[in-house]
Amino acid sequence: MANNASARKRVRQIAVRTERNKGVNSRLKTFRKKLAVAVEGGDAKEIQAAYNTFASAADRAAKKNIIHKNAAGRLKSRAAASIKAASS
Repeated sequence: MANNASARKRVRQIAVRTERNKGVNSRLKTFRKKLAVAVEGGDAKEIQAAYNTFASAADRAAKKNIIHKNAAGRLKSRAAASIKAASS
């Protein structure tokens, strides 16, 4: 347990940031699932819209340092590859 005031404050800060980051990560997972459903459905406009929202959410998370920028790129790349595989 924290033994001084600054350590106790850091514990509080970490708790607040963890809650905030959970929301962003949850939102990212939701958009990824919606993209997977859209790919299964096969409607091109729906797939493109789902990919755009997912890519935007991934970029936002990377911008806020919640996920690494390379992780965001990797997620977007894999999503694009799954779209391409499903369309062919």
